[in-house]
Amino acid sequence: MKIALAQINTTIGDLVGNEAKIAAAYARAVEAKVDVVVFPELSTTGYPPRDLLLKKEFVAKNLSMLDRLAAATQDVAMLVGYVGENRSGPGRETTNGIALLRNGRIVATRAKTLLPTYDVFDEDRYFEPAQKNLPVEVDGRNWGLTICEDIWNDEDFWQQRRYRRDPVADLLEAGVDVIFNISASPWHVGKERIRHSMLATVARQGRRPVVFCNAVGGNDELVFDGNSCVFSGAGELIAKGKAFEEDFILVDLDTAPVMALPVISDEENLHNALALGLRDYFYKCGFKSAVLGLSGGIDSAVTACLAASALGPENVHGVSLPSQFSSQGSLDDARILAEQLGIRYDVIAIQPPFESVKHQLKPTFGDRPEDTAEENIQARLRGVILMALSNKFGSLLLTTGNKSELAVGYCTLYGDMCGGLAVISDVPKTMVYRLAKWINRNRQVIPIDSITKPPSAELRPNQTDQDSLPSYETLDAILDHYVIYGRSMSEIVAQGFDEPTVRRVVRLIDINEYKRRQAAPGLKVTTKAFGVGRRIPIAQRYQQFSF
Repeated sequence: MKIALAQINTTIGDLVGNEAKIAAAYARAVEAKVDVVVFPELSTTGYPPRDLLLKKEFVAKNLSMLDRLAAATQDVAMLVGYVGENRSGPGRETTNGIALLRNGRIVATRAKTLLPTYDVFDEDRYFEPAQKNLPVEVDGRNWGLTICEDIWNDEDFWQQRRYRRDPVADLLEAGVDVIFNISASPWHVGKERIRHSMLATVARQGRRPVVFCNAVGGNDELVFDGNSCVFSGAGELIAKGKAFEEDFILVDLDTAPVMALPVISDEENLHNALALGLRDYFYKCGFKSAVLGLSGGIDSAVTACLAASALGPENVHGVSLPSQFSSQGSLDDARILAEQLGIRYDVIAIQPPFESVKHQLKPTFGDRPEDTAEENIQARLRGVILMALSNKFGSLLLTTGNKSELAVGYCTLYGDMCGGLAVISDVPKTMVYRLAKWINRNRQVIPIDSITKPPSAELRPNQTDQDSLPSYETLDAILDHYVIYGRSMSEIVAQGFDEPTVRRVVRLIDINEYKRRQAAPGLKVTTKAFGVGRRIPIAQRYQQFSF
């Protein structure tokens, strides 16, 4: 049985563009003389379409596209994800569907059974789940058609399961010969290893081949890594798609040899995921160029490297915005970075407008000593200048703050938080260092001083981040325990952390929710990012300050 996996990068709502991609891949499959070509989940609309699904015209146009795709099919079958209509009675109006198209018609359809409603997923808001899923007979073989989450509930793999039902187990009991799974499975660090192990287990335990076709590309905060793959009935890998780029994979289930899973470092995967998410956010939103502030520090350096890689250095504008507190070393590091990357570089000092603003505020501030108010004025003046450049040249402003800073509020609203995309806002500071060293693996792109010097906002004399924060190793570890794993303060202290430090970090995380709610969208690369997948009330009084 010859199969093609069309790992395509769709754009949400671009029905014309998505249809063209599907048609082109189908023509390629016909030329390759395969039996079936498989596309990702919701290929017609892009994933996740969210409240576009509440627009009746949007759903109707997607159904019309499915009819056109079916009419264009020949003997080569197509499995494609689309938005279906719920015709079973009460419930949501739509389904997350998969259609089998062949010889000019829609041969069969199935709906997704398990609808994820956790983290970034909210499918139960839109879709009616399938109550049953029976195999489809094609040329003497029984095909099991599943969609993403349907395959993520195997009792032999997961210690804790989210659902009572296991659609794959139901299909195996019904006598399926091969299991197809079309997916839009977002990436986070390590996701490809978990997914590979899980799919191999499903294939081995069921003694049936598993064909997994995953989406690729960035859609808002989510990055889809592709990595489509096929496993034999023995649970051995026999085909694999590329990571973080479109691919067209051919495999014969009956003759394909076993292959080894390529070993790629987390740092390389993280770089490629962020570059893809950044690139797609720009082009799918209609932007062509980026502007960002270059402080001479590691965060803006890594962000600039990602922008140059994703967009091309000719489309990136770095700006140094020194004050009287900026060190010459930081200015030199920013300039050297820009030269190494080949990006445009300008220096616009903020000291003159800072002095002017202080002078204007003097009658109101009186004799009060300078404090965070003056520090934040500097950050906001930088934001004003960068937004002016963004407006004047039509460039999207990138914010450069990392996850550690965003967690504890070590950032200024309407200052360094200004921008249209927060590229590394889900990358903890310790991981930023790892990423910087990976970028420098072959040559020194990021100046070594940007990596080794103590981090500083340089908003007052001799300032460092550790004046008010614990070491980033400690901060990031507590952040993981509290935000990602949901552990209480007492549980974190039991892990060996200093109790006052835990109290302070947890308090900072809790009281800065209002800032994160106003932050630019960020690219999700960990299992729990700040944003749509973490919904903490701002006005609330539950505080974990007692043991």
